[in-house]
Order: sequence, then structure tokens, then C-alpha cells
Amino acid sequence: MTSLGGKIALVTGSRHGVGRAIAEHLLSRGATVVGFSRGEASLDHANYRHYRVDVADASLVQAAFAEIARNVGPVQIVVNNAAVLTSQYAMIMPPKAARDMLDVNLLGTFLVSREAAKMMRRTKWGRIVNIGSMAASLEPIGDSIYAATKAGVATLANVLSKELGPLGVTCNTLAITAIESEMLNQLPREKVEAIIRNMPIPRFAQADDIMNVLDFLLSERSGYVTAQTIWLGGIN
Repeated sequence: MTSLGGKIALVTGSRHGVGRAIAEHLLSRGATVVGFSRGEASLDHANYRHYRVDVADASLVQAAFAEIARNVGPVQIVVNNAAVLTSQYAMIMPPKAARDMLDVNLLGTFLVSREAAKMMRRTKWGRIVNIGSMAASLEPIGDSIYAATKAGVATLANVLSKELGPLGVTCNTLAITAIESEMLNQLPREKVEAIIRNMPIPRFAQADDIMNVLDFLLSERSGYVTAQTIWLGGIN
């Protein structure tokens, strides 16, 4: 596993769960990591910079990137992890909950990717990885909007791969399965466990499962790998 020393990586939703685990992993590989979340930092490291940003707010995203350019440097790696989830039948889904998922999960991913791409255009190298979900494939009851947003981030990566490929930037999606996290705790445990039992590899994901694929996608040797969705656990 090669070092990411000298690389600046941005992780959205870095305050807890998968986002924090990814930020810690990239720090361990030598990267300078910038974290976005709506809350205060939960990670203390010499090479970590935290910005309180709602990724659904275009003006806040643009302002944060301007500050990063002044104080940190050009972002070369982006992991779009920030997401919100309300699991509820469509007929009783509050419109605000649906809007929040669309704004954070999909629009936020677009806004962050767009600003990062402007930096990557100058450095002629970049890696954008969107964190997808098994919900996009399994389409579970109650997850209509969430699943649609996660399908959307994969399509977004595929289209951006065509726009940004000539600039040396790859765009891929890492579709994860259920992993112990605050988001998972919002769902009925029996519902999640029933889904897991029917998977080809019937177990919860571990952090290393995610980092293994992430390392592959961020590698210098993966410059010819783009517009791909990699599904964990055998889901497709």
C-alpha cells in the first residue's frame, strides 16, 4: 500500500461513523485530511483540518473551498460520504425529510465534486469516490428516497467521469452494506438482519472491507478505473 503523503483529501460527513473511519484511515496513510460536517470536529490530528459545512448549501461549500485553497492547498482526493436517512413508507414520508435526503445525499455530492474538480483541473490528477449503498440495488421498503439518492450518486459519478477523465480525474462509487454506525441504529434491527441473512456473504461490513476497496480506487495504478460501482457483500 503506497503512501498518500503530499496528497490533500476531503471527506464529507467526517464527524462520525464511516466518514470518521475513512478520515482516520487516510491520515494513517499520510494524507492531509480536510473534513466537512455540520457539527464540530470529533477528530484531533496534526494533519486534520475541520470545516463546519452543510454540503447542501452551495455558498458554504464554495466559501470552504476558497479557505482550503488559501490555507491548505488543492484538494486531490474527495470521498463523498455525507448522507442523511429517513426510512419511512412513502405515503407518510414528511416532505422535509425527503427534501433533506435529496439536498444532502445528491445535491451535496454534486456541489462538493464540482468545487473539487476545479482544483483537480489545475493539478491534472484527482480521485472522486462517492459512498453508495446496498439500498440502491435492494430497494428496501421505506427507503424510496434514500435508495433513489444513492442510485443518483452512482449515475453522477458516471457522468462526471466523462467530463473529468481528460483532466486525469477518476470518479467511482463504493456501495457499502450495513455497518455498525449511528445511521444503522436508526433502522429496525430485525429488518436489517433479515437483509443481511439473504446476502451472498451474510455478515455486516467491517471498516477494513471499505478501506480495502477505497485504497484500490485511490491508487496511482487505478488511473484507468473510472465510472465503476463496486458493491460490497456480493450485491449487484
